[in-house]
Amino acid sequence: MLTELHIEDLGVIANLDLVFGEGLTALTGETGAGKTMLVEAINLLVGGRADTTIVRPGAAEARVEGRFVLAASDGEDEEFVLARVIPADGRSRAYLNGRLATVGTLAEVGARLVDLHGQHAHQSLLGAPTQRAALDRFGAIDLQPLRAARARLTEIDAALAALGGDTRSRAREIDLLRFQVGEISAANLERDDEEADLDQLEDLLAGAVAHREAAQAALTAISDDDGVLDVLGTAVGALGSRAPFHGVAERLRSAAAELADAASELRDLAEGIDEDPQRLVEVRERRQLLRDLRRKYGDTLGEVIEFHAAITERLAELESYDARAEVLDRERTAALRVEAEAAAAVGAARRRAAPKLAAAVQSNLRELAMPNAEVAVVVGDDPGDDVSFQLAANPGSPLLALTKVASGGELARSMLALRLVLSDAPDTLVFDEVDAGVGGTAAVAIGRALAKLGNQHQVLVVTHLPQVAASATTQVAVAKHVHRQVTTATATPVTGDERVEEIARMLSGSQASKSARDHAVELLERRHLTR
Repeated sequence: MLTELHIEDLGVIANLDLVFGEGLTALTGETGAGKTMLVEAINLLVGGRADTTIVRPGAAEARVEGRFVLAASDGEDEEFVLARVIPADGRSRAYLNGRLATVGTLAEVGARLVDLHGQHAHQSLLGAPTQRAALDRFGAIDLQPLRAARARLTEIDAALAALGGDTRSRAREIDLLRFQVGEISAANLERDDEEADLDQLEDLLAGAVAHREAAQAALTAISDDDGVLDVLGTAVGALGSRAPFHGVAERLRSAAAELADAASELRDLAEGIDEDPQRLVEVRERRQLLRDLRRKYGDTLGEVIEFHAAITERLAELESYDARAEVLDRERTAALRVEAEAAAAVGAARRRAAPKLAAAVQSNLRELAMPNAEVAVVVGDDPGDDVSFQLAANPGSPLLALTKVASGGELARSMLALRLVLSDAPDTLVFDEVDAGVGGTAAVAIGRALAKLGNQHQVLVVTHLPQVAASATTQVAVAKHVHRQVTTATATPVTGDERVEEIARMLSGSQASKSARDHAVELLERRHLTR
């Protein structure tokens, strides 16, 4: 609810601070005193249009701030501080909790906090989605089957779209995938380290002649006459079995044996190297093929293999499109039937609830000085998502959507009648012009209706009716003062004798008579008796 309101240089209001409480608060005062400017201040806080003409003459800017407390279900209340600054020359600025914000943000937050009914355009119940939601809550409409059916349709449509789009694009993708799958499959990729093996094999084949010549030269140096083995033999023979050289001789014999083994291994290796130009060509062609595949399909052979698996799966999906599409088409036909049945059920339920809601609102309106009002809640074709609250305020008038009701007072009373039926609403409800053209018993009925609404919400009402003012929990008197040709307005909560005087003034004019005071006391006492 709105707990504090601060206004600077807005219209006739120079500086004003008000603290609000729960229940019904009546804003009263003579015509032109500035009551509606309080409503305009709240309207600005919730994103209303800012006009530079509302800046107090001589002031650089107007400022409005409001503190709201929103009760949460978990017991942790949320607090919002909304502010709006309107320069005399320039664009307005908006603030949320002390930070710059857009007017759209204020409107979004304000929709949760306040509903204005009267000449302003912020009534949430004027929106078609809100009217539909209100009818659904009133009639306890079960929307779950319809939501589930629509969700299933969305799921099937998404699956159909994922199959590959239209026929031509699907055919193009299939051709491309077949080429890619065929190209990679033809390469018979089995290992991601094949290129390393090919590199070694190419090196071996490319140097076959040189490898054999090198091996033969080494063997000649080791094994031929006067080769290393002969030289070692001569050295061992020279040392013979002479004791001082026994250790060295053994080492030379071991070296000779090791060298003989190396020569044998070298001979075997050389004999295994064949000069094969054709094989070399094949290895080089294979290496080029693998490089081409990596250039197109992945940085490594491992990535190329993974890509091949993915496109093979995608190709299978597309090639089985007709079968899969047939299954999905059957499922979609069944889902459409379920959705139509659910839509028909919702539409029928809404049409059953619509006249009951209209009758309840109409009954309230006829007690609120609109005895000839006709109300209709119009529901469109199944599932009846198009819901329109309509009103004919006077005999012979056509039923029109609430958004087209011209009279601010009639619109405000229509909103009041709706609010009495519908429990869901923002914490704070503001009514302006709700009592326009009303008096007598109808005024009492409006006062009681507002007081009843104040049991569930914080309600602020601008009123000229003493019956309505007397029904309020709190009364704020707005007065205009002129000092040295400068007009200012004040707003002060009145209690006790001051409130009696204010209501008496409303009854008889500026000079309240004793009978008016007695009547004011009676009205206030009646409020306590009827609460």
